[in-house]
Amino acid sequence: MTGARPGPLNLITDVAGLLIGQAHDDAVRTGVTVILPDVRAVCACDVRGGAPGTRETDALAPENLVDAVDAVVLSGGSVYGLAAADGVVAFLGADRRGYQLASAPDIPVAPVVPAAILFDLANGGRKDWGLSPPYRDLGLAAARAADQTVALGAAGAGHGATAGGLKGGVGSASAVTAEGFTVGAIAAVNSFGSAVAPGSRTFWAAPYELDGEFGGLGSAGLRAAPDEWGRAKSAPGARTHTTIACVATDLALDPAEARRVAIMAQDGLARALRPVHAPFDGDVVFVLSTARREPPEPRTMTVARVGALAADCLARAVARGVYEARSWPGSDTPCWRDLK
Repeated sequence: MTGARPGPLNLITDVAGLLIGQAHDDAVRTGVTVILPDVRAVCACDVRGGAPGTRETDALAPENLVDAVDAVVLSGGSVYGLAAADGVVAFLGADRRGYQLASAPDIPVAPVVPAAILFDLANGGRKDWGLSPPYRDLGLAAARAADQTVALGAAGAGHGATAGGLKGGVGSASAVTAEGFTVGAIAAVNSFGSAVAPGSRTFWAAPYELDGEFGGLGSAGLRAAPDEWGRAKSAPGARTHTTIACVATDLALDPAEARRVAIMAQDGLARALRPVHAPFDGDVVFVLSTARREPPEPRTMTVARVGALAADCLARAVARGVYEARSWPGSDTPCWRDLK
């Protein structure tokens, strides 16, 4: 093991076999991010927040029937945002991509699309949608837009997000090992906790930064007394704060191995946000395996390395999401670049 470097794009799409689609609505101040594998992929998830909002996560348990998924959805909109997966399911089903219950052409396939949502309903955008929330259409638009590029900051599921007392957003990062396998992460950061140390501009994730990807300030400013939360949100409420994320690797993992990586990847949130996994957070991390490469032996050591790299990539992705975020026009929500 001789270390790892960022991939060519420093995005989750450095993992072969993955595309990302995003769509947002400026007026509503919300959006959707879709992680779309080229072919069905092994998936697992780990839920640590005390107020999660999810869809189809029970199906991912290793003992259950489903052993692969067709896409993963991250969405704003709280409970309304779960409908974003409906648009992605329709997109995939129309292309006959999904779990095939029967071979007859007149029987639809069943796309498996787990999803997680964050709360962005109180950010000042127009939410008077009545019987027509925008999320199914946003999910469909995001799936149609999928490619290798990933807009960071106020984009996709992070368009309406706030991170502690700052504007939040979508962040992504990747790492390629000396052997050539890749790990990547994407996160929509809408956390209760702060991404920066009290009284400073220094990201908690600073020790893991590569190539100045979120400002290159170093870690000298990291400090906090017990019970000192800095820019954490004030007066939190249930289901109002969440960081939702997906980690991916091009190594072939089975469902149990992917689950272990998801558990380890959650440590990336603990490295990047303070506090995290609170009763009113909905933190969820998915893991995808695109199975383009066989894991080096010993396999258990490789799984441990993937999990450690996933945590590092996720910490970097969180910081990049906040670093790249800009506030909405006319908003008084500060962004990281406003800090002195």
